[in-house]
Formats: sequence, C-alpha cells, structure tokens
Amino acid sequence: MLNTSSGALRLPLRSGERAEPLHMKIAVIGAPGQFGSDLVRLARERRLGVIALSHQDCDVRDRASLDRALADIGPGDAVVNTAAMNKTEDCELLPAATVEVNVHGAYHAALAAAARGATPVYISTDYVFDGTKKTPYVESDPTLPLSVYGSSKAAGEALVRLNKQHYIMRVSSLFGVAGNRGKGGNFVETMLVQGQRGESPRVVDDIVSSPTSTADAAALLLDLLERKAPTGTYHLSNEGAVSWREFADEIFAQCRMRVRAEPIRIKDLPMGVRRPAYSAMTSEKLGALGLKARPWREALSDYLKAKGHVK
Repeated sequence: MLNTSSGALRLPLRSGERAEPLHMKIAVIGAPGQFGSDLVRLARERRLGVIALSHQDCDVRDRASLDRALADIGPGDAVVNTAAMNKTEDCELLPAATVEVNVHGAYHAALAAAARGATPVYISTDYVFDGTKKTPYVESDPTLPLSVYGSSKAAGEALVRLNKQHYIMRVSSLFGVAGNRGKGGNFVETMLVQGQRGESPRVVDDIVSSPTSTADAAALLLDLLERKAPTGTYHLSNEGAVSWREFADEIFAQCRMRVRAEPIRIKDLPMGVRRPAYSAMTSEKLGALGLKARPWREALSDYLKAKGHVK
C-alpha cells in the first residue's frame, strides 16, 4: 500500500533505508506565511524540533538579526527560507527591493545556516524557467527567467549554491490554508469568491503550470530531510499540467458550482510582467528516493475539504 497521509505518495522503502524521524531542529523563516505555516504544522506533527520565525523575529536583509534568531541551530539542523517578495507586479516596480529580499536575503540566510553547520533550504519557483518547453520542467533543465521576480529567484538559487551542502526546493502556483498575505489569499479563494457571486471570472487559458498544495510540498520537503536525501535541487510541485482557466473550472466543479471561467489569452492581460507560458514541473529525482508527488486534483480536493468548501 502507498502511504498518502502526508499528501505525497511514499513508495516502499528500499533495503536498508530508514524511515524514523530525524533528531533535528528546523528553523522556518517566514513561518506565518502560506508555505511556512504548513511546514511548521507538519514538522511538529512529525515531532521534529521547530523554530518558527516571523518577520518580527528576523529580517533576511539583516544578517545580524538572522544570527540572533538562529542561535539555537547547530550541525545536523536545517534552516528553511520561505521569505520572498513574490507579487510579480510589485517586483517589476520595485526591483531593488526585490533583490534585497530574494537575492541578498537568500544569501544571508544560507550563510547564517552554514555558519552553524546547518543545511540551508531555499524555496524557489517555476518562474526561473522561460516557458518554451512543451513538457514539464525537471531539475536539470536550464533556467532562463523572463521577469524581475524570476530573475531574482534564479540569482538567489545561485548564491545558495555557493554552500556545498544546500537544498533548493522549487514550487509553483501555490495554494494553502493560510493564504498568501502579500497576494490577498490565493487563486482558489479568489475564484470561489467570484463564483459565489455568480460571476464568470476571466482567466487566462494559455498559461500552463502545476498547481501545488503547500501542505503537499511541505510534506515532500520533510520527507527529503528525514531520508537524508542528497543535497541539491528538487521540484516539489503536484503532478500534472493545466491552464489557469482549467484550474478555475476544476475548482468550481469540485465545489459543485455551475459557474465556469471565461477564457482569455496572455495578450489580454495588462502589460508589465512577462510570464512563462508553460511552467509545469515534475521531478526526475524523487522516484529514486521512494517519493512521488500526487496529482494536483487530489491535492485540491483535500484543500477544499480543509477549508470547509466541500464535505
């Protein structure tokens, strides 16, 4: 039987592989956020030591504040940096501020972790790709970002890689119970608000990605740490490729709402941010570790139940 209790699919362990939780601490920078909150919750459920850090506890732009906040972190521990400027329109308008958080902040957090013998873990994005590929991107594909946001995350990845031991975890099109405060929630909730009003939202039909549950991505991240997976870059997105319009219609369908989205094209969007037309991701590495992400529709179903939208 496959164990799906964490949201990810756990394949049977290979001979000699250990499954018991590690005796380690995990510091989560950006703990109140959409991804960070699920990571903190799941780590505590697995009885891992957790240091939950908000912006009030430390600022990734300030190395001294990181050193103070990570004082109890040591060898064998992990520091997960989820802090980011990720509202793409704001990133285009505020490139210097974006670089301070997504590039310099990534470097500061990684250095602060490495200085204590801990492993830095950087949360990155599908926006590091240019969208010209026609099949899901894997970890070994070259990056070529199109926007300030994507470029800043690719630069953050490069600086984190200066540490020999590191993890870069790429995610895409996130939806989580806590919502994204910087974006006023998430795509699922935005669609449901409009659907409940009886509106047919206008949603792009030619931008394709892999919608990803933060709970599923966080579970996979912890699985990798618990299995002492080789360090490097991993894709944690849910499986499958779907347009934003198709994603919206699936949300409505699972909630038994009659409304459907009105398809529009990239050219109909306000100019200002270049987005990859195709940024679906899959992993070429998880299978060898006995792990597999589940389909995004299953993850969406569990999210909708967790939020009380369906029974």
